Parts: sequence; structure tokens; C-alpha cells
Amino acid sequence: MNALPIKENLKKYTGTESCPIRNVIARFSGKWSILVLCVLSENEATRFNEVDKAIPDISPKVLTDTLKNLEASGLVSRKLYAEIPPKVEYSLTALGRSLMPHIENLIGWAVENFEAIKCK
Repeated sequence: MNALPIKENLKKYTGTESCPIRNVIARFSGKWSILVLCVLSENEATRFNEVDKAIPDISPKVLTDTLKNLEASGLVSRKLYAEIPPKVEYSLTALGRSLMPHIENLIGWAVENFEAIKCK
């Protein structure tokens, strides 16, 4: 086996700015991001309190930060209605929806392998 392909692969992942794995997965790999994306994928538009109720162990501050990060990454959109009190709804963007089949595959793999992994 030629060592060149290994060196070439290592070059792809060591460049912090150019590594697709580091830069893309970092956008949704936080502790709560995938769960938030899953909740948002179940509805066209979801209010903050609905997400908070669906994930009861996330603090409001962390949920706010997670939603802001997902919005900044282009995976979630935020719509503010000019009402009193203000009404805000979150939904997946087209980019976020295109990510969901991959997340669903990961969830399926996790469910299938949960017992084997948690016992380690």
C-alpha cells in the first residue's frame, strides 16, 4: 500500500480553514443543535417556547445561543412578527432541510447501536 494517499488525506483534515469536516460539522455538532434541528423539522414554524418544552433540560440561554448559531450557519430562519408581545417563529431553511436526512440516518444508527455503545 502506498503511503501517499494517507499523507494526502491528512493534509485535507489538518488545514483548519479548508477542512470541510471541521467547518461544516462544527455548525451543528453542539450538544443541543441536532435536537433543536429535529424539533424544528417536525413543524413548518415553531415558537421558542415549543422548542423549550420539547427539550426540557436545555436552559433558555443555551437554547437562545443554539438557535442564533444555527441561524448564523444558515440552517434555521427566524421570523419576527410585529406584535405585542413579540412573536418569533423558527423554521428550517432549505439548507437545514437538506441536512435532515443525514441526521435521521445518524439517529437510526444511534438507536440501532445504543446498547453496544453505552455498555463500553
